[in-house]
Amino acid sequence: MTVPKVRLRDRGRDWDRDRDRDRGQVTIEFLGMTPTIIVTLVALWQVVLVGYTFTLAGNAADEAVRQATAAEPGARQGACEAAGLKHLSDAWRSGAEVTCGGSGYVTADVRLEVPILFPGTLSVPFPVRGHAGAVEEAD
Repeated sequence: MTVPKVRLRDRGRDWDRDRDRDRGQVTIEFLGMTPTIIVTLVALWQVVLVGYTFTLAGNAADEAVRQATAAEPGARQGACEAAGLKHLSDAWRSGAEVTCGGSGYVTADVRLEVPILFPGTLSVPFPVRGHAGAVEEAD
């Protein structure tokens, strides 16, 4: 016993024919949205890189001031710069600047460039700065 195929009709519409005619519409709509999806993902990735660079700059400044407070005043800048660059990867280290200064209260400033999309390539035109300070250790 076979069940006859029933066509859905509503006010004279043939739903099977409409479904056949609309086949592929989802694919076309997805292809139309693909550039928007890609641009959104790229923008989110760039925001992640900016945030990560802020984190690296703050950590580098903390490390630099920690070493600078323990170093002799004559060797302070060298110890500060070495400690500030120690934990940075090559992509961020290439454009990094670390400076320390002060007497009694030592400060460290780190300037890093934010990469565009891929670390080690082009950078955005504004740098990210990290700053830290600590009281100099007494002998």
